[in-house]
Amino acid sequence: MSCIHVVGAGLAGLAAALRLAEARRTVVLHEASRQAGGRCRSYLDATLGCRIDNGNHLLIAGNTAAMAYLDAIGARDTLIGPDEPAYPFLDVASGERWTLRPNAGRVPWWVWSASRRVPGTSAWDYLRALRLKCARGDATVAAMLADDRLFRRLWQPLAVAALNTEAEAGQARLLSRVIGESFGRGGAACRPLVPRDGLSESLVDPALARLATLGAAVRFGSRLRAIEQTTARITALDFDEGRVELGPNDAVVLAVTAPVAARLLPGLTVPDEFRAILNAHYKIAAPAAAPLFIGLIGGTAEWVFHKREVLSVTVSAADRLMDTSAEDLAQVLWRDVARAYDMPAEPLPPWQIVKERRATFAATPAQVVRRPRTRTRSENLVLAGDWTDTGLPATIEGAIRSGFAAAAALLPQKT
Repeated sequence: MSCIHVVGAGLAGLAAALRLAEARRTVVLHEASRQAGGRCRSYLDATLGCRIDNGNHLLIAGNTAAMAYLDAIGARDTLIGPDEPAYPFLDVASGERWTLRPNAGRVPWWVWSASRRVPGTSAWDYLRALRLKCARGDATVAAMLADDRLFRRLWQPLAVAALNTEAEAGQARLLSRVIGESFGRGGAACRPLVPRDGLSESLVDPALARLATLGAAVRFGSRLRAIEQTTARITALDFDEGRVELGPNDAVVLAVTAPVAARLLPGLTVPDEFRAILNAHYKIAAPAAAPLFIGLIGGTAEWVFHKREVLSVTVSAADRLMDTSAEDLAQVLWRDVARAYDMPAEPLPPWQIVKERRATFAATPAQVVRRPRTRTRSENLVLAGDWTDTGLPATIEGAIRSGFAAAAALLPQKT
């Protein structure tokens, strides 16, 4: 019987394994670490004495692949969010607050409503974003959008969060795709969603349970050291625990990080420039009526998330902060959090700083062209990962789409 080996149990690998197992293929999922989820997981933090997420991720109702994945693992009801699309913001410098509220339908009449848009902006300011659709591949976000009030208060923070790359360097086409799949589909697609309990509880644990039900094998602590191949196909996988020979009908989904893929497959072109993400977690109870998240303009913190036991901060494209001490970061970021949620700045609550120096590939024009396609020159090897050519930035949606695409490439095409 043929077998498909999925190497890497991040969201891309989980999505590929799920689709293949649903198609009644024999699947073995290999993961080098002792847990699944990759950068998208929860864990018990010994310092805080509670579970925290490795990072903060915001989904939207229009993330079609992510919603299909959640439906397949029976976990869509583990996400929570407002009934209508609503994005609260605070300008840290001025103290001004507002909520961006797109209307549900596809016709964006909300841009003509001063109460729904960013203060001090006009409908024309939003329509100028249509220029992104015509952007050349080498155009950056900052070059395509006017440096005005709306850029500072919406497009720039959206670009940095979505691309994990500064607007001056991030590819305009990628941001155009993000906007097209959110605002372009109407406010109903923009409704924000976050895990009720944690990333693992929503995206990882239910997937592992579903894979077990479907008969897939999961092997943790299974690190792939080398790939053996001929000109046309992969012939063996060399793991720490032993060598696995591949039969004539066996196949491989390589769903590891870009640097690992490049090491295993010499000659493979992959993104080789990365951006950091900084997360801070504070163990403190937020006010009862506190929103699930707040976007901050002009602060060090960019997004603050209200979770069960912690308030969590995310700073994207955070390379400039990587050499700052954790103690200093905790103080600086807490001042922004306290302002966002109208809480005392003193005393500093228990905290944890998590630095990811190579969190995602840099979404610059030069790096985007280095993203490989799903299929490779080996007939029985496909690639998956948010760094592959998904057409989206390195997001949950992109990772899951890449896994689905890898599975589809190995399954018979429907006619």
